[in-house]
Amino acid sequence: MSPTPRPSAIAGYEDWPAYVRSNPRHRASTAAAQEFSDALGVPGSLAPPEVTVHWEQTHDGATTSQLSWQLGFGPRTTGWLVRPAGHPVPLPAVLALHCHGGNKFGGADRLVELPDNHPSAASARAGHYDGRALATGIARKGFVVLAHNTFAWGSRRFDLTTAPWRTAAAVTAQRAQWREDGVVPSAADEYNAAAGFHEDTVAKTAGLLGTSLAGMVAHDDLAALELLAAQPGVDQDRLGCIGFSGGGGRSLTLAALSPRIRASVVACMMTTFESLLPAYLDAHSWLLQTPGLWKLGDWPELTGRSAAARFLVQYALGDELFPEDGMRQAHQLLESIHAGTGRYTGSFWPGGHVFTAAMQDEALEFLAQALPPPPLQNTPQGPR
Repeated sequence: MSPTPRPSAIAGYEDWPAYVRSNPRHRASTAAAQEFSDALGVPGSLAPPEVTVHWEQTHDGATTSQLSWQLGFGPRTTGWLVRPAGHPVPLPAVLALHCHGGNKFGGADRLVELPDNHPSAASARAGHYDGRALATGIARKGFVVLAHNTFAWGSRRFDLTTAPWRTAAAVTAQRAQWREDGVVPSAADEYNAAAGFHEDTVAKTAGLLGTSLAGMVAHDDLAALELLAAQPGVDQDRLGCIGFSGGGGRSLTLAALSPRIRASVVACMMTTFESLLPAYLDAHSWLLQTPGLWKLGDWPELTGRSAAARFLVQYALGDELFPEDGMRQAHQLLESIHAGTGRYTGSFWPGGHVFTAAMQDEALEFLAQALPPPPLQNTPQGPR
């Protein structure tokens, strides 16, 4: 009797290994950026993908389009392009990068006002973004904004319908705990529990292929940045990115890898590596912890690998994921690295690991100064 075949450990991504093996590495514009790219193992992209527009609607001064595109492997990417309604002039543009949040069932939907937002997106927005739709809010200030699902999140998530061996065992234990506690999990709860355990498998696979989870996420983000830059009405000389938590790490990474980025907001995602030892490493995902990254210097020093970006780094003094001394050490390092250049602004905020409304307002002001949009035309119906 033949043994029962095991399910795929990378379901939905069986073409991932061949893609990484057959593609050259990402080509950065400077030696410093290339060294960082090689440390993450960022694969190079193929030709720009063809974009499908699924729908478009205008509400309260913002026009939102749902897009999708197929990268060279895995499931299709879904993204949302948001712009000020009816604005005819070339505009600065921002890539809005969703957080990790322990929520891989969703992705960029937590950043956009949508008529059919899944409850998990609304929950993530309430818990992490002070109830605001970050991307839509930025667009209403005069920017074109793209928010996309990145590698392993939302439309780009792995298929865990039949979980692989280790993940299945952990999910069985989680379901038993839910039953004991009288909890009836939603589909999002079920998926996120599995995905939390499965991230180790994804990181192991990436390492075996010579890349990393952060490198694969950067691959998707670089592709989205090129897609954003190619949109009609986008000023390619005024591009920025913004992210909270894991999205803040993505914002820093993108600024270090691409000379297109002129402004980067990093919210609640900055410290020194040493401050995470020994007690704080377990609080973080593989997005922050790429093996060997420390050899390139400390986390704040990665900003020095950016060719042109200005940085706003926001620290939350009550952040459960980072010790205060590590955040203050990072701030001192950043002030030293960028002394006299005007490229670094740091701000400290009360409260925990949340991108509060006040922090978002500061970030919007920073983007408006670094990438000034033209004045919006006001009409009786609102901004046009």
